[in-house]
Amino acid sequence: MKQAGCEPIFAEKISTRIKVRPEFIKAMNYARTIKQAVPHQRVILTVHEMKRLGRGAAELLAIAEDLRHHDIELELLTGPLQGIYNPSGHGAALFAFFAGMAESEREYVGEKSLEGQASARERGRHGGRPKVFDDDMIAYARSLRERGIAVPDIARKLVIPTGKNKGRHPSVASVYRALAEAEPAGTAA
Repeated sequence: MKQAGCEPIFAEKISTRIKVRPEFIKAMNYARTIKQAVPHQRVILTVHEMKRLGRGAAELLAIAEDLRHHDIELELLTGPLQGIYNPSGHGAALFAFFAGMAESEREYVGEKSLEGQASARERGRHGGRPKVFDDDMIAYARSLRERGIAVPDIARKLVIPTGKNKGRHPSVASVYRALAEAEPAGTAA
């Protein structure tokens, strides 16, 4: 790397849903340190694609402001706007544009996900985990609870009838939840 004039490469293969991105933090800290030590040194933060830079408009704008404040350039390797951008010049407007597009894309994906879930419900398909308790298990658990049996003991008496946990006992938390949901309205323990 040094022979080619490159400094450290920070690589991160992590979802943008993750809030803490250690390699990105290291890269930004390194770029800031270089810029502070040698103010006239050209420092470029290179990313594969813009959508990997931030999770939404607010985060992209914060990153853009940080780059602008430290006079660090941004290089995009792929996408329709690949190239190097100086955040103190025309790059500032470009960052604002990208942030707006990222927010728009996020909202679009969210809307499409909700539409897909609604369509699946109309076809009788419901997402999420399969139910652990059937009506018979809930009735049995309620009868045991009414007789004063402790919830951990109830959990040990119940057996999951279907799914990947078939034959196992439900968790104590699941039993508490099932009993609370099955409790008639207006009745409090």
